[in-house]
Amino acid sequence: MTDDSRRPVTVLSGFLGSGKTTLLRRYLAAHRRGGIAVVINEFGAVGVDHHLVRMVEEKSVLLGGGCVCCSRRVDLVRTLRELLDLEGSGALPPLEQVVIETSGIADPVPILFTLATEPMLKHQFVASSVVVTLGALNAAGEIERHPEVRKQIIAADRVVVTKADLATRDAIAACRMRVSALNPMADITLSFLGDGCEVLAPAARPDHAYASPLGADPRPAPPHPDVQSTALGFSGPLDWPAFTVWLGMLLEARGPDVLRVKGLLDIGDAGPVVMNVAQHVVHPPEHLRAWPAGADRPYLVFITRGIDPALIPQSFAVFQRAAGRPDLSITGLA
Repeated sequence: MTDDSRRPVTVLSGFLGSGKTTLLRRYLAAHRRGGIAVVINEFGAVGVDHHLVRMVEEKSVLLGGGCVCCSRRVDLVRTLRELLDLEGSGALPPLEQVVIETSGIADPVPILFTLATEPMLKHQFVASSVVVTLGALNAAGEIERHPEVRKQIIAADRVVVTKADLATRDAIAACRMRVSALNPMADITLSFLGDGCEVLAPAARPDHAYASPLGADPRPAPPHPDVQSTALGFSGPLDWPAFTVWLGMLLEARGPDVLRVKGLLDIGDAGPVVMNVAQHVVHPPEHLRAWPAGADRPYLVFITRGIDPALIPQSFAVFQRAAGRPDLSITGLA
C-alpha cells in the first residue's frame, strides 16, 4: 500500500432501526483512548442519537435539519474543517479516525464525493470504508420496499447483519443472498447480541479482500431486475491508457447506471492497481507495492442498472485489442 497520512473516515449507514448507534456505542466504549471524532446526522430538526453517543464519547457533532447526503453537505464540510482547527489548536488529540453516522435514509455516495472533491478535505481526510447495518429480521422486506436500503448496500464495503440472534438460519441465509445479489464485493458480518463492532475500525485492506470478489456462496441469489452484477477476470496485464479511456466513455455515456466498479488490475511493470468507483465518485487508483497474498488473478466487478452485462466485456475487449492487447483473455467469474 502507499503511505497515506490523511485521517481515515468511516461512513456508518443503514436503514432506520437497523442498529447503527448500538454498534457505534460499543465501538467507542472499546476505544476510550481518544483520537476518534464522531459526526452524527439526523434527518429531523431535533436529534436524539447524539446524546447516546456522548455517554461514551464527548467529541460528537450533530448535523440536524436535513440529510447529510443532500441538503446538509455544506454543514459536513464545515464540521470537518472545525475538527481540523480543534486538532491544530490542541483542543483535540491527533485525529486517528472520524466516524460519520448518517441518517437512516441517506445515500452514502454523496458523502464519499464530498470527501474526495472538496479542495481542503481531500488532502486531510480519506474515506476508509462504508459500513452498513442491516437488521436480520426485516432485511428482505426493507431491501424490496426501500430504494434507500439498496443504495446503502451497493455503496457498502462491509455489511453488518444485526440482531442475528433473533433470526432463523433461513432468514440469515436469505439476507446474505440478497446482499450478495446487490453487492457481491461487500464483506458480510453477522452481529449477535450487538457484537462485531470492530468492523468500524479503519480498513487495513487485508489480503483476503482481493482474493474472492464474488464470495464463497455458490447458490443463486434472488434476482433484482433493475440491478446486475458482472465480474470479469483477466489473463494478464491491461493497457492502462486504453482502460482509462474506456472507463471514462462508459461513465460519460451511462454514468447514472454504473453504480459500482471495484477490483484489482495488473498494469504491467507499474504493479497492481486497486480501482474503486462508486457512482459518480472515481477514487484515485491505488498502487500497491506487491500483489496481495491470495490474489490469484486480476479482476473487476461491475454493479450496473439497465446495462446488458454482455456488452461490458465486449466493449472492454475492443479497446484492449485496439491498444495492442489482442491476446488478453477476459472471462466471467463465478
